[in-house]
Amino acid sequence: MPYIAEATIREVNDKLDAVSVVGDYVRLEKKGGKYWGCCPFHNEKTPSFTVNPDMKAYHCFGCGQGGSIVNFIMEMDKLTFPEAIETLAKRFGIAIIYENAGLAPKDDGKAARLEELAELYRRVAVSFHHFLLEKSEGAAAKQYIIARGISNEMIERFRLGYAPANRAWLYNFLTDKGYSDAFLAGSGLFSKNNPRSAFFGDRLMFPIADRQGRTVAFGGRILSGDGNGPKYLNSGESEGYKKRETLFAIDLAMPEIRKTKEAYIAEGYMDVIALHQAGVANAVAPLGTAFTDEQAKLLKRWAERLYLIFDTDEAGQNAAQKAIMTCRKNGLESFVVTPELENFKDPADILKNFGPESLQKSVKCFITDFEYLITRSKALFDCSDSLGKSRAVAFLFPYLSTMDSEVSRDDRIGVIADTIGVERQAVVSDFRRFALRPPDSRPETGDSGPRRSISLNDELFLLTAVLVNPLLYPKLRSSLTIDDFDDPAARELFIALEEWFRNDMPGMDDLLSRIEDGGLRNFVILKGASEAFSVRPEQLVSDGIRKIRQKRLEHRLTRIVSELRIAKKEQNHGDLLAEKMHLDAELRLLKEAIE
Repeated sequence: MPYIAEATIREVNDKLDAVSVVGDYVRLEKKGGKYWGCCPFHNEKTPSFTVNPDMKAYHCFGCGQGGSIVNFIMEMDKLTFPEAIETLAKRFGIAIIYENAGLAPKDDGKAARLEELAELYRRVAVSFHHFLLEKSEGAAAKQYIIARGISNEMIERFRLGYAPANRAWLYNFLTDKGYSDAFLAGSGLFSKNNPRSAFFGDRLMFPIADRQGRTVAFGGRILSGDGNGPKYLNSGESEGYKKRETLFAIDLAMPEIRKTKEAYIAEGYMDVIALHQAGVANAVAPLGTAFTDEQAKLLKRWAERLYLIFDTDEAGQNAAQKAIMTCRKNGLESFVVTPELENFKDPADILKNFGPESLQKSVKCFITDFEYLITRSKALFDCSDSLGKSRAVAFLFPYLSTMDSEVSRDDRIGVIADTIGVERQAVVSDFRRFALRPPDSRPETGDSGPRRSISLNDELFLLTAVLVNPLLYPKLRSSLTIDDFDDPAARELFIALEEWFRNDMPGMDDLLSRIEDGGLRNFVILKGASEAFSVRPEQLVSDGIRKIRQKRLEHRLTRIVSELRIAKKEQNHGDLLAEKMHLDAELRLLKEAIE
């Protein structure tokens, strides 16, 4: 196995600029012959952390931590010694010599490819940013951002952009810059079936960077409900981008995460931007997935505590429960933010309606993960009878199983018994039986609740039919959008199908891998094996589309009738009456088609 030569290590140490390296992590001021700052390894207000540029060493008089600058890099970025040397060598332009292997081991050109792709994505991000700020095509996207209360500073900080509706523009622009067709075809920016057609078109664009700040992917928000896919769409995975291992804004949030040992986890791009605008600079978000083990392990390099800020709807509460378990499994404390505001859904909503100061105050209102789950269990189950109490208690067992301390677990069991209204010994006995089950057969927190059950309703029937017959997906997406589906499981299937479609339908394995929820994936595989989905599939899909459209129209009609009752009293109901007549006509046509 090759290892870094002593000569390379000496050269790194010789060229190493201690103040410059540490200054990337800590604000330093020169006093005497040393540089002082607040220690990044513990919280303090009075600087007791010093850097000695002559000795190329650091020391904190507060917590006693100290060592070489290489050791500092290892501690801050959680790197091994060879990784730290390689990082510093690259920074100072030093060629790495490996013993028993001459120059650095061959990597089949991967490093060069990744650098070239990062430069391509940087250029594209700059172009999208220019479209947003300077071109008339980007006016609607810019107006949307302004209407959401996002400041110019945040537009620049997050390098927001606009992908033009003309999907041929990007290809022409990049080929004029000298990029070859072969390179662009493998960049992930274009359709595989039509390599001159851009993956994103007419969307507000969010550049996604790795923790070194290199742009590796994009997220795009649709600007009009014209059937062009889900509200948000992410780049497909590539050699340099794995969404399970990446967090939106990790490059911007890392300095504050290192400083505070805390991170805020929000659901989406706009939420993170809103939090940063409110001064919560250690906020990040997963990328179209649930919060993953890989993301938790990445944050654990610098953070000890995570604060979860998810939407107040059912999907958001489900995501919060999953995130709690992910935190616990990876040794992270977690808390759930519970803003004391009415009529809000998420951080972006708070920023828009109440302003940055209210959002900053809101994130300081939080409860422990255990308090959250206790409250959630009582909301999900009817604890007035023994069956409801049994389910409410069982809901909390997966959480208890993550605890290493018997003392802490015993304390939690006492709280559960008192809160649910059962005997403590009964909780202990049921938990022991749960703990004896094989880990892979245990439900996650919430799996036993009615909210988690998956049933083959009209929405899931239609999407399962399309998943079994994926060539019919274009027919579905031309008729319905994600907003036409209420069931969270159906919405997840729709997004998986859309991402798969946008990546040129590479195969069923790829499609199934995009369904994040393992229970949902198993459900559609099991149901999809039925012959019912193979008999006249086109008719199944057509009928399913009509049913969903009819349901949506009926719901809208019900709301219109209710609004009309109020509007008639105010003598202002012309527009509502016209919409009602339009809905009546659409429903009549749908019913005639079914008959």
